[in-house]
Amino acid sequence: MELLQYILLGVFLLSTIVGYFLINNVPSLLHTPLMSGMNALSGITIIGAILSTAAAVTTDYEIVGYIFGSLAIIFAMINVVGGFAVTDKMLKMFTTKGDKDE
Repeated sequence: MELLQYILLGVFLLSTIVGYFLINNVPSLLHTPLMSGMNALSGITIIGAILSTAAAVTTDYEIVGYIFGSLAIIFAMINVVGGFAVTDKMLKMFTTKGDKDE
């Protein structure tokens, strides 16, 4: 494997491990506000997935690059859309009865 492939694999493994430990240490009471505050920055994962796919497709394993790149883009989009849905649901809990009629 080329050096770029090792770097991409290392970044993926490191981000998986760090992300797991970061999310595990967040109390459940703070999870929703934290997620809603960081949801706009989660769009960076989509850009990262697109760039990683472009790098992976240029290697000898083009089909594997397409498969994992597509999965990365799909999962990043699910993350962002789900974050906005949860934020919207959370904000609807704070509306008063007069606000719901409008």
